[in-house]
Amino acid sequence: MAERITVDRDGHVLIIGLNRPEKRNAADFAMLQELCLAYGELDRDERLRAAVVFAHGDHFTAGLDLADIGPRITADGLDLVPEGGVNPWQVDGSLQRKPVVVAVQGTCYTLGIELALASDVVVAADSTVFGQIEVQRAILPFGGATIRFPRAVGWGNAMRWMLTGDTFDAAEAHRIGLVQEVVPHGDQLPRAHELAHRIAAQAPLAVQATLANARAAIREGDPAAEQRLQPELVRLSASDDAAEGMRAFLARDEPRFQGR
Repeated sequence: MAERITVDRDGHVLIIGLNRPEKRNAADFAMLQELCLAYGELDRDERLRAAVVFAHGDHFTAGLDLADIGPRITADGLDLVPEGGVNPWQVDGSLQRKPVVVAVQGTCYTLGIELALASDVVVAADSTVFGQIEVQRAILPFGGATIRFPRAVGWGNAMRWMLTGDTFDAAEAHRIGLVQEVVPHGDQLPRAHELAHRIAAQAPLAVQATLANARAAIREGDPAAEQRLQPELVRLSASDDAAEGMRAFLARDEPRFQGR
């Protein structure tokens, strides 16, 4: 059986590809587990500073392969994270430490939207059609859309699409803030690469601290995040990268951050 997920490296960026194009990248159990393992690799390897998630073929994902996934849902739900993996949807208490840029095109349904919502920057081809269609299948979104969609786009916008299961286009996704950029079809992956490398060129400890504090504000509230700002500033200021940043600033040179 062909790999459901491709994993490649481009410098400090991990390139993760959904690889079931003959099924419009519908996610069976093998794909979900391989995706978890790819996110685990991103989390563990300190040489990696960011990731791009994309899809092979014409479509990002048609959602879950319910014929394969349905029988695996037990009384305790769906256990999909193997040893060494990290849940890409971050709905089990785990948090991805490093930024993820997602490039979508064609069909982007259900878990595809939720993967975008759990990421940090989303680039959409103008061909993309989105759909949070679980209610049409008599289930609910269980990959985080009920939590993140209203927060990202506002209550009414989220409910308009989640409660009807209607589909919407890239222009609407951009209008409501689900995606950050819309580009011509075919340009979404190069643009995602460009953004991920731009992120990876910054000081890794500072990027991770920025991401962590923003997530703490959402998950734990503003006071918890505020209490960590000064201690984090002190920690980062003592790093080798902070010294390199000052050197580069004074020399009007490009900094060469090492993540320490």
